[in-house]
Amino acid sequence: MPVSPSPHRVAVLVLEGAKPLDVGIPAQVFTTRASMPYEVRVCGAAPGLVTGGDGLAYHVGHGLDALTWADIVFVPGYRHPDREDPPRPVVDALVAAHDRGARLAAISTGAFALAATGLLDGRRATTHWHYTRALAARHPHVRVDENVLFVDEGSVLTSAGAASGIDLCLHILRGDLGVAASNHAARRLVAAPYRSGGQAQYVPRSVPEPLGERFAATREWALRRLGEVLTLDVLARQAEVSPRTFSRRFVEETGCTPMQWVMRARIDLARELLERSQRSVEQIAADVGLGTGANLRLHFQRILGTTPSEYRRTFTRGE
Repeated sequence: MPVSPSPHRVAVLVLEGAKPLDVGIPAQVFTTRASMPYEVRVCGAAPGLVTGGDGLAYHVGHGLDALTWADIVFVPGYRHPDREDPPRPVVDALVAAHDRGARLAAISTGAFALAATGLLDGRRATTHWHYTRALAARHPHVRVDENVLFVDEGSVLTSAGAASGIDLCLHILRGDLGVAASNHAARRLVAAPYRSGGQAQYVPRSVPEPLGERFAATREWALRRLGEVLTLDVLARQAEVSPRTFSRRFVEETGCTPMQWVMRARIDLARELLERSQRSVEQIAADVGLGTGANLRLHFQRILGTTPSEYRRTFTRGE
């Protein structure tokens, strides 16, 4: 696993009415460990007591000065984000942090705070499904996408409801440290290392989706057999439904086709093998079910925009 020469600096900005889970997710995921080159500071508009949501309060040790220090600033969700923007000093501090190169990452309704800066104008963003219409109405220049778990626009990132903050944090870990580190963190959190689906699956529906758990089991089954032949017929037979039903319901549940999901899972496994083993590209291609090195290179370039060799150099540098 690559080790950064200096820790990434993470600030978690706690606003009035902050939701407890939203605050805790980045604080726990990025807390300093030997295998995790991050340093976390929890801050508010000023040091001291911040009234939170759901009956909790927070005593933060830092004020907005933490945003001048951080490489990544997380903005957890907070109550009633559609009523008024955060205080002007908070908005200005977020803009200043972004201007000097920090990434801004919102969890759930924290997207409203980022939208108040104007930095989301013209960009895709998401928030908790209950607030997507309010975000679009309050900030009409933001391209609100209510069907995803998170959106990465480079220097600004947003996520859906609270648990989607885990997906966003693991996504950031994958980009910073590679798949092996992200998967290790996911195991520590007892969380799925990669969820392909969107938050549309959590929006209340009038008709229940009784096949969801069965399909989750099928995905787990497939993840243990990525080196084998996994066709639509094979997956449908494992799920005990027709290929047509499986394909349609799989898209509804995950937001992608079964074969798209399998390909992404194979590429993610290839990434981990490139990071953690000395196996050749040809060997890894066979291990993950892609047959040849040429086939692996083709899909690697299409999905990740790089080659397996360059990816290996990036995530093993400094070992």
